[in-house]
Amino acid sequence: MKTILFVHGMFQNPKSWEKWVAFFNERGYNCMAPAWPLHAGEPAQLRANPPAGLGKLGLDDIIAEVEVLVLTQNQKPIVIGHSVGGLVVQILANRGLIEAGVPISSVAPNGMIDFDLSFFKNSATIANPLKGDEPVFMDLETFHAAFANTLPETAVQEAYERTATHDSRNVFRDCMGSSGKVDLERSHPPLLFISGAEDKICPADLVEKNVRAYEDKSSILELKEFPKRSHFICGEPGWEEVATTIYNWLQILPEEEL
Repeated sequence: MKTILFVHGMFQNPKSWEKWVAFFNERGYNCMAPAWPLHAGEPAQLRANPPAGLGKLGLDDIIAEVEVLVLTQNQKPIVIGHSVGGLVVQILANRGLIEAGVPISSVAPNGMIDFDLSFFKNSATIANPLKGDEPVFMDLETFHAAFANTLPETAVQEAYERTATHDSRNVFRDCMGSSGKVDLERSHPPLLFISGAEDKICPADLVEKNVRAYEDKSSILELKEFPKRSHFICGEPGWEEVATTIYNWLQILPEEEL
């Protein structure tokens, strides 16, 4: 039985993967969805009582914890990651530690940026150096405007209450620095990038730029863009289509790749 490891991104925790875990378990995979450090528990409780030290959490802390879990498996796992989790997928693939990877709405490596106004606005808000180690407190208005902008008003509050967490600015800052570096010239395991056409945090153009930056033509590398999807692509209506696309892609990979 193959293992799939799901890695969440900023402002989420394993709660965001519950339906995905059930979906892939039903199709014969052993699934795990670990929490980042200081992200375990119910999102509502984490919002009400942010864990001490949350603002100092860094990308290397997250990578180290996920890497240990990867290395304790009997065989290399498939890793699916969202946002910063997508960058973690790319870093693990770069290190040759995984069978295949699916970065969804991934933060791009090597300090890549997009010239979309929403990208600049959201990035500046999160990385704001004047805020020091103060966590970013995710509120309902910001969640709707930036994270789940395609959701109707009637669905936003439920999604926010169920999945949203506060987070560390230092995680995103680290993504833009040396911790977020990937050697794009190296061969890599199969990678399927997923993007959302209405994503204001990791725009589809930036995901495409990320994909085009990979240089090894012998490695499997694909990109699928979904229309009318926000950064909340893994939780908004239609997530099943995204999950099914990934499942079908995994089925057709050459056996030697898996």
